[in-house]
Amino acid sequence: MTPTPPGSRPAPLSRADGAPVRALVADDEAYLSDLLRMALQNEGWEVRTAANGQEALNVVREFAPDLLVLDIMMPGIDGMEVLTRLRAAGNDAPVLFLTAKDAVEDRIAGIAAGGDDYVTKPFHLEEVLARLRGMVRRHVAVAAEADHRLVVGDLVLDEETYEVERAGAPLRLTAKEFELLRCLMRTPRVVLSKEQILDRVWSYDFGGRSSVVELYISYLRKKVDTIGEPMIHTVRGVGYTIRPA
Repeated sequence: MTPTPPGSRPAPLSRADGAPVRALVADDEAYLSDLLRMALQNEGWEVRTAANGQEALNVVREFAPDLLVLDIMMPGIDGMEVLTRLRAAGNDAPVLFLTAKDAVEDRIAGIAAGGDDYVTKPFHLEEVLARLRGMVRRHVAVAAEADHRLVVGDLVLDEETYEVERAGAPLRLTAKEFELLRCLMRTPRVVLSKEQILDRVWSYDFGGRSSVVELYISYLRKKVDTIGEPMIHTVRGVGYTIRPA
């Protein structure tokens, strides 16, 4: 791999909300997964890896990546089936196929299944990184222009008007309750630790007492979870998450 010349390194990319880009690399060749993981982490991204299709699906549920790199020929559930299941579930995260299958019909099948790009092995690392950056730019641009509302199930939070409603009923939140709910809703289904919440909502400017997180979670539950089925959940020993009822 040829090093990137000083001064020509692309500006770091991030999600529409300013958080690091999340990527999943699924390949049964561990050295390739590790190579891509290290390269993407060097871009400032959060990266998870998977060695087979089932593991990839599990990571998607837990990690909610912004984009995926999928090997097609993985043991058990292959990359094509992983993509088919994701699209059937409504997951539209961009996907780059990285595979040794280089026939034209294989490329067509990958794109027809909902893939966004297709690179054959052996590959040039800088080319793959450039393609992934392009995918993120397109994805982030779409996100930035999209509706300014966060929606999880029947819960809607408007980041411009600071209005929140559940099942059509308005919720009156304090400024800090709003920030905590926004923090949870930006990563639905992802479990955030108390330390992560403190950093994102309070920035430790009050001394870092984790008990304040428990207190404000209880405030939110009284306003959000009394309207319908509970949406805010505690994962013992880990943290908190929000998911559709």
